[in-house]
Amino acid sequence: MSAPPSAAARARAYDVFNGDADGICALHQLRLAHPKAAQLVTGVKRDVELLRRLPEQAALDVTVLDVSLDCNLAPLRRILDGGGHVAYFDHHSARQAFAHPDLEWHWDDAPQACTGILVDRHLGGRFRAWAAVAAFGDNLAGAGRALAAAAGVGAADALALERLGLALNYNAYGERVEDLHIAPDRLYLALHGCDHPLEFIGQSPHYRALRAGYDADLAQMGGLRPHWRAACGAAYVLPNRPWARRISGVFANSLAAAQPAHSFAVLSENADGSYVVSVRSGAPGALAACGLCERFAGGGGRRAAAGINRLPAAELEHFIGCFAAYFGAGANPDAGGGVHARQG
Repeated sequence: MSAPPSAAARARAYDVFNGDADGICALHQLRLAHPKAAQLVTGVKRDVELLRRLPEQAALDVTVLDVSLDCNLAPLRRILDGGGHVAYFDHHSARQAFAHPDLEWHWDDAPQACTGILVDRHLGGRFRAWAAVAAFGDNLAGAGRALAAAAGVGAADALALERLGLALNYNAYGERVEDLHIAPDRLYLALHGCDHPLEFIGQSPHYRALRAGYDADLAQMGGLRPHWRAACGAAYVLPNRPWARRISGVFANSLAAAQPAHSFAVLSENADGSYVVSVRSGAPGALAACGLCERFAGGGGRRAAAGINRLPAAELEHFIGCFAAYFGAGANPDAGGGVHARQG
């Protein structure tokens, strides 16, 4: 039996992960396979510059899951230059990736990849049912079903895993942690005691709370109308309400699932009038969503789904014009009525 880690070792170890389904399930798989006493660093889905929170301390032991390297380049170099070791698992844009002897790099930006899948590959499928939950949460339903089947999960239980992935992902959307039903670090700790997702689904009051909140917020989506639309897709502007921020990712994914050849933008208004933007590409191979979002400060993501962390209110129509040109609309940004989404 190995000796427990020393206090000094625990103080230097950090698990840094996105607060959505993919980040939580990726870390869960990894720590089921390789337990480690580490300090948790996470936040809402769009809080991605997480490595800047780590202390300026020598020889840190850091694991990073599901946050872009490009958004964390300077603190990553600082950690490595300070003698630290970093294991990095991600599927977002990584244009500034580099090799380093103390950087363990697991990356794939293919449209059907997510961080949970990368960890599943790394572990040889040891906890594949959780990788299925991650894929479902990241809007990769086909990959989720294939992973569930490979894990021996039947069709009815695979549907339960899909609902869990959607609920975990839904919980991560908000301007701040207070907008969420359950803080991501608490949610991770709650499910980390479960080897299999069906155990969490059947036993956890956290899951019942998430499902109740999800169902209540989902009912609000029926009254939303596009701010702009054209042949290539549509853009929706959601009101400044916590429910709208929480449901924005689910809403964007539902639009993409209903019309997979079309592209969509969902903009959620913040308290200061700026917007959080979610983009879904109908042609991720040719027109990556991250390719559009990276044109704006705080923008990035992956090929099928990307976003902008803070779009100033004055740039709303400029963004919609860029969206139209990028995805081939060739239409006036005021097409489709030019009105804000509302509850009908």
